[in-house]
Amino acid sequence: MKKSVILIVLAFFSIYVIWGSTYLLNKIAVGEIAPMFLAAIRFTTAGVLIMLIAKLLGKKLSISRHQLTNSTIAGFLFLVYGNGVFVWALKYVDSGFAALLASTQPLFVLFLMRLIDGKRMQPRSIIGVALGILGMYLLVSQDTITASEDSILGIFMIFSCVLSWSYGSVFVSKANLPKNFFVSTGYQMLIAGILLFIVSGIIGEPWTGPELWTVETRWSMGLLIVFGSIVAFTSFNYLLKEVSTEKVATSAYVNPVIAMLLGWYFLEESLSKQSMIASAVLLTGVYFINSRKRVSKTKVTTKPQKV
Repeated sequence: MKKSVILIVLAFFSIYVIWGSTYLLNKIAVGEIAPMFLAAIRFTTAGVLIMLIAKLLGKKLSISRHQLTNSTIAGFLFLVYGNGVFVWALKYVDSGFAALLASTQPLFVLFLMRLIDGKRMQPRSIIGVALGILGMYLLVSQDTITASEDSILGIFMIFSCVLSWSYGSVFVSKANLPKNFFVSTGYQMLIAGILLFIVSGIIGEPWTGPELWTVETRWSMGLLIVFGSIVAFTSFNYLLKEVSTEKVATSAYVNPVIAMLLGWYFLEESLSKQSMIASAVLLTGVYFINSRKRVSKTKVTTKPQKV
């Protein structure tokens, strides 16, 4: 088996399983740490460690002004808004439920690629979109959710995070970034970490040190930094350059299942029958979106944006 194939398989395992566990870890940590401050510590620490590793591996850390700008945009879309606000929303919704909402990413990616690249939708994609919309409706229309203003706000913000992350995926697949995906990840995390510290300070979040955290929160933060950030996010950036954006988005199949099982086992989160039906409909829609036949290679009607 070629080395590149092995790396791709391991990278997919990372974004499938490891990222599925980050919903639980963030849910635990955000119980004690302010969300933006949590994300700031996580990504700044991970960014520094990644840069040190890259330096030890002999990778060039130089970056052009254009690449720095693109790294800032990607870091904001993925980590400042896409992750920071998502963690904040976990204060109001269960981790498994949040993972189900996040599974709509392929649907958002499809719409964005239609708008940006002019890619026409195939019949299977249209079926997938219809099922995805139905699944989302079943998921968010439950009485226990609509009766809570906090839950509705959390759901709305999670959807906005999914949109941010989806556009970031399309953006990075075309953007001029450092060629080494490890270095590219490091810059995105360092920039995002600094921005998150600034945001946290502006909104007046309390900053607490590790000595005040419980053992569970310390472990959660450590796992988020090492595996959720360094391993999984580096794998994510690597895959965006090696395979199609739609294939990378298939992590939406597995993440919700992992998140729901962990949330049920560790946090005793429960799922209603309507949520289970909604998740089945939603994930079936995601399957249809990503299993469609490839369109023959033709020129798109809209030029990809220059980034």
